[in-house]
Amino acid sequence: MFAGRTSLPPRKVRIRENVNEGIRAREVRAVFPDGTVEIMPTAAAIRKAQEMGLDLILVAPTAEPPVAKAMDWGQWQYEQKKKQQEAKKKQHVIQVKELKFRPNTDEHDYQFKKNHAIRFLQEGNRVKAVVQFRGREIAHVELGQRLLERLAQDLASYGTVEGQPRLEGRNIHIVVAPLKGHKEKAKQPAASAASKPPEGSAPAAES
Repeated sequence: MFAGRTSLPPRKVRIRENVNEGIRAREVRAVFPDGTVEIMPTAAAIRKAQEMGLDLILVAPTAEPPVAKAMDWGQWQYEQKKKQQEAKKKQHVIQVKELKFRPNTDEHDYQFKKNHAIRFLQEGNRVKAVVQFRGREIAHVELGQRLLERLAQDLASYGTVEGQPRLEGRNIHIVVAPLKGHKEKAKQPAASAASKPPEGSAPAAES
């Protein structure tokens, strides 16, 4: 005798949040591909979308009534991922760039690091300038303060100092934040330089 077949349990239909049966609102403002908009019971809107071979997706749950759109679920997922990727590209992650000085930093090294600080600020990042003291140098903290004050003045066109110089252990530092809108302004000289005719070129003849 053959053993009787065991019946498999019915496969559960996956209910996605805010999609079709996952929409909890009793009625929605349904938007259809042909441009028609209708306030109707959610169940009726789902049936109408499914008759078109589409899903009903809640796109504005906080609206009154909530707005749902009839569209392909896979296409909607693709569009959402694409929007997230584009937003991530536009988002600028602000970093803190650290520059280290000594109280007796020579002029060449100072100018080199100051130019780095300007570039960091123009890129929209913050700059942490640190003066490090060794041994008995800590007895002359005023040298580090003067250096940081000079740096703050030199960077005034590119950033603003956040607070006063802070002494932590054997280091004293300041943090400079970029000026708002300076990144866009920094691009203008380059654009104007590109439109300027090269030196030595003949002027255009007057008509």
